[in-house]
Amino acid sequence: MKYSAIVTDIEGTTSRISFVTEVLFPYAARELPAFIQTQQHNPDVAAQLQACRTLMQQSDASIEQISHQLLQWIAADEKVTPLKALQGMVWQHGYQTGAFTGHVYDDAVRQLQHWHSKGVKLYVYSSGSVQAQQLLFQYSDAGDLTPLFSGYFDTRIGAKRDISSYAAILQKLQLPPKQVLFLSDVTAELDAAAQLGIDTVQLIRERQPAAKHKTAADFYQVAE
Repeated sequence: MKYSAIVTDIEGTTSRISFVTEVLFPYAARELPAFIQTQQHNPDVAAQLQACRTLMQQSDASIEQISHQLLQWIAADEKVTPLKALQGMVWQHGYQTGAFTGHVYDDAVRQLQHWHSKGVKLYVYSSGSVQAQQLLFQYSDAGDLTPLFSGYFDTRIGAKRDISSYAAILQKLQLPPKQVLFLSDVTAELDAAAQLGIDTVQLIRERQPAAKHKTAADFYQVAE
């Protein structure tokens, strides 16, 4: 294996996009209003509610107003950090109570295990919060996969289509670009990483159009 580290996206890469859109988002939309109402004084929740008020530019926004805004962000699939953090808290309850398990493609499970066994460091970079990422892999269909990963990155390190985000990830990994492989289904994300010299492979799982990047239909086809 010529790479020291592999960074992978989740939606459309390790997991079905529909798992997020048809399972996680609807669950959060149902449960989030009651959750923030009952947990608003929890320090972790309160901090995210304050972050929502800041983004809304309404310092005195009520819980009801925040709930309305959160549901709008969910409907629009906005990559808003406090929303992602609050969703992660709600999803934790869903995973722990067995309401659902995290979908991970079988080929992704097997190849992640293979790469890990070869000493490759594995990382996740997703717009979902680190907590949400960890929950999906901890409560996956294949069991707890979190021991495979060395770290997680979310929007706190930057937007996934910004070159600066990948520069920050390289700084965290302390590796030269050519020792890192980035896997995603989204062309703009791959473009940003490639501009720094990071190797890229585009996963073409759901018939999305291919771009200039190397492509793979599944993790077995990702060149080592």
